[in-house]
Amino acid sequence: VQLQASGGGLVQPGGSLRLSCVTSGFRMANYHIGWFRQVPGKEREGVSCIHRSDGSTTYADSVKDRFTISKSNVKNTAYLEMNSLKPEDTAVYYCAASTNVLYFDLNPSRYTIWGQGTLVTVSS
Repeated sequence: VQLQASGGGLVQPGGSLRLSCVTSGFRMANYHIGWFRQVPGKEREGVSCIHRSDGSTTYADSVKDRFTISKSNVKNTAYLEMNSLKPEDTAVYYCAASTNVLYFDLNPSRYTIWGQGTLVTVSS
């Protein structure tokens, strides 16, 4: 059971990146998938999540209208398209999976399977 996040890198303010999260060892269609980010010394912050069955999405206010989450159950891959990036978006980004059918939100404690993280740096 594994998630592998990739796609991070250095980008200038206003630029774009697309993160990918490849899952293995489980059927992604059975899990809510979330993206989170963390800056050293700060708590992990929920960025966006996508519902396992109906594909509905939730975004943190700080990324709404700039980031888009999507997934392909066929490819067992989730994506986070990030546009209009700002220096404050700099963080390690993690993808995670949750089977909690009672909740669909950005609370990290709901998510039980985590990837290793990919670093996004927004700087000129």
